[in-house]
Amino acid sequence: MQTDASTGLDWRLLQAFLAAAEAGSLGRAAALLGDSQPTLSRRLARLEGVLGQALFERTPRGLVPTVAGQVLLEPAREMRAQVARMALQLERHALALAGTVRITASEMVSQHLLLPALRPLRAQHPEIQIELAPGDEVADLLAREADIALRMFRPTQKELIARRLADLPLGLFAHRDYLAGRAPVTPETMQQHAWIGDDRHGLMVRGFGRAGFSVGREFFAIRTDHSALAWQAVCEGLGIGAAPLCVGERTPQVRRVLPELAISPMPCWLVVHRELRGTPRLRAVFDALARALA
Repeated sequence: MQTDASTGLDWRLLQAFLAAAEAGSLGRAAALLGDSQPTLSRRLARLEGVLGQALFERTPRGLVPTVAGQVLLEPAREMRAQVARMALQLERHALALAGTVRITASEMVSQHLLLPALRPLRAQHPEIQIELAPGDEVADLLAREADIALRMFRPTQKELIARRLADLPLGLFAHRDYLAGRAPVTPETMQQHAWIGDDRHGLMVRGFGRAGFSVGREFFAIRTDHSALAWQAVCEGLGIGAAPLCVGERTPQVRRVLPELAISPMPCWLVVHRELRGTPRLRAVFDALARALA
């Protein structure tokens, strides 16, 4: 690398590099950063120009770091951790309520549970701005990808504080048009129906197993790991799928099926970085969400 490369480095360029290296494609990396793909591509080109070396090979499988890219990867990750620590220290000293809090949750939870829970918070603290980061992938609170997370599992990192909220009862639902003219949905007729499930995570397969039904991935006619899209498929009449009872029961065009089936409720945890829990702004948001979702 050029000896004077460090003088032209910009943290935004290294952010672009890390996102591209970890996502494996410009499209996914741009979505993670909230940038356009052309903007991300320009930043990578600028970084390669500063360093005087190509950092990626473009292959049919996506972006693959070159030798120079692999050398840069670990120092860039260390710099990201340093930036996160600096931001953490500054945030701890922020005493004013005014400012921004970034919240992440799954797509389904964000749309149907988080948004209603924000109403009392916005009424009480209009000076607090909220950034919503929905996604079915787990955001890294330690890297400050979000300030607060709603998660369906308890985190294990000692740096995080988690509060157990009320479990979410689940049910099976289908559109009334899907049910019309078909055999009633019973344990005996399950194989005659179209089911909507997840693709790679195996949550529905394990859920059916706990309920006493052994099914494989091929049991599900439509598979997606995007929870909101799976629910939309149910609402479009494409088959039977699972959802929190509170969501299904307030969707007038769907009907609950197999209510006698024992489905384990979904645990729900509210998570925040231990160092940030005491800052007034995050504490106000954390406590408001805990009350609304209790």
